[in-house]
Amino acid sequence: MQTLTVSISDVEYSMFGMKTKSFNFTDFVDIISRELMRQNLNSCVRLAEKYGLSEMTLEDINNEIEATRANRSGNAS
Repeated sequence: MQTLTVSISDVEYSMFGMKTKSFNFTDFVDIISRELMRQNLNSCVRLAEKYGLSEMTLEDINNEIEATRANRSGNAS
């Protein structure tokens, strides 16, 4: 087994919710992956709000899906 040493700031340590200073690589990847997913979700929410997509109803979304599918089918012929 190899040992990897990673240095991070106190802010990052808190941000990632780390509770211990020693863990296996799989746990480290999970911690980083969860934070990256959270950041990406927040980015998606900001973009949805910026472009008015957060105001769409489920009916609006379904209509967009149907229109896209119909357009795609029309272009395939």
